[in-house]
Amino acid sequence: MSRNIALRRSPIHGNGVFAARDLPAGTRIVQYRGTLRTHDDIDACYGGDYDSGHTFLFTLNETYVVDANVGGNVARWINTSCDPNCEAVIVEDPKGDPARDRIFIETIKAIPAGTELTYDYGITLDEPHTPRLRKIWACRCGASACTGTMLRPKRKRRATA
Repeated sequence: MSRNIALRRSPIHGNGVFAARDLPAGTRIVQYRGTLRTHDDIDACYGGDYDSGHTFLFTLNETYVVDANVGGNVARWINTSCDPNCEAVIVEDPKGDPARDRIFIETIKAIPAGTELTYDYGITLDEPHTPRLRKIWACRCGASACTGTMLRPKRKRRATA
């Protein structure tokens, strides 16, 4: 694990990742690692089960998902927040191979040592965001502008002429 971060219990939820030293804005913290799987493979394995409100799946691109349930690293423990201090950055392979794209977590502002690292998961589901699903996917970040859910509004479809 990087000397920049430490894993410990989080007041947000379960485990969390914390700055082990002061981190300036724009610092690349860690790569989000896990087993590279196709979307079809993920659907077959996990069956679109949204009832847990917990996932270590990160959509990499149109072809692949990083499954941090298998071979994941400390990045899977970074919690979500409605007022994040980090962001997930997808770096595409310069030769266009989607299997070689990567996800990195980077700071978006200066973070003092001891502060929990967070980013906005931005979870969207194909199915309607019912009160039941919003409760299952409750956000516990504690930010003053917390939306109360990890689910983000779906993109509106454009009308076709």
